[in-house]
Amino acid sequence: MTTLFISDLHLSTEHPEITQCFLTFLKEEALYADALYILGDLFESWIGDDDITPLHEDVKKGLKTLTEKGVPVYFIHGNRDFLIGKRFVRETGVKLLPEHYVVDLYGKPVLLMHGDTLCTQDLAYQQYRQKVHNSVIQWLYLRLPLRIRRKIGERLRAGSKSHNAEKSEMIMDVEQKTVMNVMAEENVDLLIHGHTHRPNIHQLIVDKKPAQRIVLGDWYEQGSVLVYKADSIELQQRRFGK
Repeated sequence: MTTLFISDLHLSTEHPEITQCFLTFLKEEALYADALYILGDLFESWIGDDDITPLHEDVKKGLKTLTEKGVPVYFIHGNRDFLIGKRFVRETGVKLLPEHYVVDLYGKPVLLMHGDTLCTQDLAYQQYRQKVHNSVIQWLYLRLPLRIRRKIGERLRAGSKSHNAEKSEMIMDVEQKTVMNVMAEENVDLLIHGHTHRPNIHQLIVDKKPAQRIVLGDWYEQGSVLVYKADSIELQQRRFGK
């Protein structure tokens, strides 16, 4: 009995080694899991389900093969791929989950999130997020020609990289008070999220009771997987090229 969690792969044509590691992971490890949860930022960017590239087709094929073999795959939008939509779902068999989702894992309620909404000290990002998640803005954007969306996406990524370089690490990390409030509202003592690229298992006190916050790692230097079993929880790495 094993459930796997990953996030922040940021798949792109610039890093084929990451894509290969992910596809191998799907075929050789996820195939034997009870379920796979992808907690956002599977792709470096996603400008619409109609953006058909060899990379996207390879990833969709890998996910479709897994779901057709009976392994459920769940996905929560990240800040890079929040435009993944119904077509992607149809072509992969992946099930989309809401931003906050409480799942029963072997008898324990666990809150799942991407994690960007926990970074409430980063006011500029939260304002930006509110705009791009506006349904009207998304509707208009997705009706632009693909070439224009690509240019917009490139400018946004460049701007994001520049702004983040000027921010302190503390601002870009989660706000502890926000974490505790969300966990208390959802009545859970375990939260799993990604986004910050700082893999760790944090011990907390929520409503005067012991609690944990598990942060998934990114896939920039190696694959990062949370292996969740009924009797153990472990953050593990997967080497590229293996």
